Amino acid sequence: MTDWDMAQGLSAGMTGFLLGLSLILAIGPQNAFVLRQGLLNQHVLPVVLFCALSDALLITLGIAGVSLAIKDFAEQYEAYLFLLAAAWLGVYGLQRLRDAWRGNATLQLASGQRGSLRSTLGVAALLTFGNPHVYLDTVVLIGTLSLPYSGSAKVAFGVGAVLASLVFFSALAFAARLMLPLMSKRHAWRVIDGVIAGIMFMLAAGMLLAGDWL
Repeated sequence: MTDWDMAQGLSAGMTGFLLGLSLILAIGPQNAFVLRQGLLNQHVLPVVLFCALSDALLITLGIAGVSLAIKDFAEQYEAYLFLLAAAWLGVYGLQRLRDAWRGNATLQLASGQRGSLRSTLGVAALLTFGNPHVYLDTVVLIGTLSLPYSGSAKVAFGVGAVLASLVFFSALAFAARLMLPLMSKRHAWRVIDGVIAGIMFMLAAGMLLAGDWL
């Protein structure tokens, strides 16, 4: 590999990393869920790995060219995809609103009770793969922006985008765990769950608007 190829690969990798980071920084259902699991200190590593590997899978599919194949399908059924995503986000928001009312999170934390790994990853999968924006960002957008690259530069671009997800989710969970000693009061958890519920409802409304249902 020549110095030029190495420089091009480094540039492509940095571009992929910054692009991936810019797309994932926006507050979304997946990020809110990772933050909440970090605060509860429940299945943090599996959740981080699941979210990062899910992004890695979708980014790989996009860069491999699937974005071009599904573009027509996504455009044809876009409104229904947004409606389904809005319904899922609304249900999750209601769950968080229920916990805010009951103060369940604090009680679980104090008693040492843990949600099962299976159910936790099930929610993570729903919030990850049930969000149309995930496909638009990873498969379509990142896949399309990888088209100018080829060979090792394309691989570097994809690796950079994948690393952005891993770094972000790890940092998000780590920051949440630093806040854990402060999260011993029921009122604090009610506020957190209430805020997350509000975010879910706003995202659901945004999905409905994006699909022209409102």
